[in-house]
Amino acid sequence: MADQAVPPKAEVVKNATNLRELSLSGHVGFDSLPEQLVNKSITQGFAFNILCVGETGLGKSTLMDTLFNTQFDSTPSTHFIREVGVKAHTYDLQESSVRLKLTVVDSVGFADQINKDNSVAPIVEYIDKQYEAYLQSLDLVTMKKLDSKVNIIPVVAKSDTITKAELQRFKAKIMSELAQNGVQIYYFPTDDETVSSLNQDMNGHLPFAVVGSTDEVKVGNKMMKARQYPWGTVQVENENHCDFVKLREMLLRTNMQDLIDTTHKKHYELYRRVRLSDMGFTDSDGKTLQETYELKREAHVSEMQSKEEEMRQMFVQRVKEKETELKEAERELHNKFDSLKRQHADDRKRLEDSKKQLEMEMTEFQKKKAFADQQHSSSTTTLSKHKKGK
Repeated sequence: MADQAVPPKAEVVKNATNLRELSLSGHVGFDSLPEQLVNKSITQGFAFNILCVGETGLGKSTLMDTLFNTQFDSTPSTHFIREVGVKAHTYDLQESSVRLKLTVVDSVGFADQINKDNSVAPIVEYIDKQYEAYLQSLDLVTMKKLDSKVNIIPVVAKSDTITKAELQRFKAKIMSELAQNGVQIYYFPTDDETVSSLNQDMNGHLPFAVVGSTDEVKVGNKMMKARQYPWGTVQVENENHCDFVKLREMLLRTNMQDLIDTTHKKHYELYRRVRLSDMGFTDSDGKTLQETYELKREAHVSEMQSKEEEMRQMFVQRVKEKETELKEAERELHNKFDSLKRQHADDRKRLEDSKKQLEMEMTEFQKKKAFADQQHSSSTTTLSKHKKGK
């Protein structure tokens, strides 16, 4: 969880060695904060939000200018706005070396309507949205995404920056927010009788308020890890100062094996079931992973065989169709060949008939020619004889 940088109130701080009360000689205020927090605040600056609600023309802008001794940019509003609006303006101010990021939230059109019953509703809605935005912080979002994967133990860091009373209220607020947002944190187990009472008591201390330090300070005759402040010393391993010892005891000595077992049996098993479910496996039917795998493999083999048979039937059907097409083409070729053969025979017969006819005509022609030659020869002989007789 994020730490809260709230200025501490004056408290009595006791020295671990002689339980001597530390008397404060002067005012305990901003200057009593740890030096590193002071430097950090001055370097980063402060952030302050102020909501100013009032009727139009009442002097809200003038009041803000007077409060912060500056002239803010503001546009006067009319009295004819139908709905109440909320506008936020952020300004960067600086006095001496201290910077302030100021957000002024102004109510526009407040109480300018005839029916003023709903004038406050937009303002309440705006405040609720700001609280909700704070509630849904990075810590909550992160824990909500991680609580199903790891063991979450909430811790308040730098717990020495707030008083004990404020710390208890802050712890209660954290646990309330975690419960309201459905974040499942890790509670120390109470089913083992040997640690049941201790773990139950430690669950009541969640979230642990811790202080960390690598610096060693001499307390009495011992060197201890501690943080040294102008108002006293915070000992890391002193249970009156923080919960570091409780956290270490719970993590490393009492519940380490349960943390390991919970990670494996709960978080890893949940992850495994989700991943197997995404892959088509499930443990919900009571079967082991091997049995589920075998069933899945058999179903896969059966499906592949079914697809193979379907492809074989399709192949056979295509072959039959192709054979039918080839046979039909062969039949057509045979018919065409027979047709050509008959046509060839007919053409050959016609040629032979034509040849015979031509031979007969040639024979007849030869006969006629021979007869004509004979007649011509006979006529020539007769004519010759007649000339000689003259």
